[in-house]
Amino acid sequence: MPARKRKSESPSATRPYMPGYGVPKGRKGILPWSWAEQRLKKSHNYWITTVRPDGSPHTMVIWGLWIDGAFYFSTGQESRKAKNLACNPKCIVCTENSSEAVVVEGEARRVHDSPDLKFFARYEKKYDWDMSEMQKEPIYAVRPRVAFGLYEKKFQNAATRWNF
Repeated sequence: MPARKRKSESPSATRPYMPGYGVPKGRKGILPWSWAEQRLKKSHNYWITTVRPDGSPHTMVIWGLWIDGAFYFSTGQESRKAKNLACNPKCIVCTENSSEAVVVEGEARRVHDSPDLKFFARYEKKYDWDMSEMQKEPIYAVRPRVAFGLYEKKFQNAATRWNF
């Protein structure tokens, strides 16, 4: 069963708390959520940070898909990521382009592929990668709790926080 779809309305946009960086208080220049979703869809590589049982962070590069307001990925059930998420589902997913960064904080929940989700078919199409060996591995959906957009060329005026 795929994770529930996000409402069609955009999350609320504010400024991130970044004292000392010169980020203005006004809303002028705040990025639209569509800017973030475009980068979440187009990114080839993503970074995921999970938390080990001892509380230390674990960051790894992964492939994934942005579908209907959530980030989907698969990993081996014995991987460090899967073991960490079994103990603590909180995680952070980041796009690969740090000059137009999108950082998503949320919780990863195991889901199953379905005719609506079509995870493996979409994954194979995006990455041109045979997923037949991964069909039994877990799929996770990370729904944002909060997300950040940082556009280097317009850093101070464009820094945005989205609350879900």
